[in-house]
Amino acid sequence: MTNMLLPTNDWLQIGFRLVLALIVGCMIGFNRQQRGRPAGMRTFMLVSMGAALFVMIPLQAEGDSSYAATNALSRTVQGVASGVGFLGAGLILQESSGKSLRPKVRGLTTAACIWIAAGLGAAIGCGLWQMGLIGGVLTLIILSGFKRIHRLFQIITGETNRKNGQESVIE
Repeated sequence: MTNMLLPTNDWLQIGFRLVLALIVGCMIGFNRQQRGRPAGMRTFMLVSMGAALFVMIPLQAEGDSSYAATNALSRTVQGVASGVGFLGAGLILQESSGKSLRPKVRGLTTAACIWIAAGLGAAIGCGLWQMGLIGGVLTLIILSGFKRIHRLFQIITGETNRKNGQESVIE
């Protein structure tokens, strides 16, 4: 049985990874919350930190076999990715309002953000904090900057969208 007491250096490393995962999740969650989306800062912070925690468990409990730790880590990452997929699915399918009983599809971007927040948290939890930070910044650039680029593209190409029975160039 392995010693469950961790050296001081491990405590600092664990704390750094968890706090950084919280910060990255908070950045993405703040963006979604500012846009009035169903999942906000707390949700994204918890998803990102939870993913970091899950991947850190096999890393801390590796014991004598690095092969066993790698195998366990691989299964953990797969489990986190598919588990968070269910959470994202809940954000996408919401009950429609009005007379229709069909669910409406909304929130694809927020669901993708939940998934990416888990991926970033997992990367940070594995010690790849640079990857997590760069991925977080790129995610924010996509969320804030690419909508403007998409609108500009619609104007240039004359692409229109039908919304409420009217044609509009910009959503």
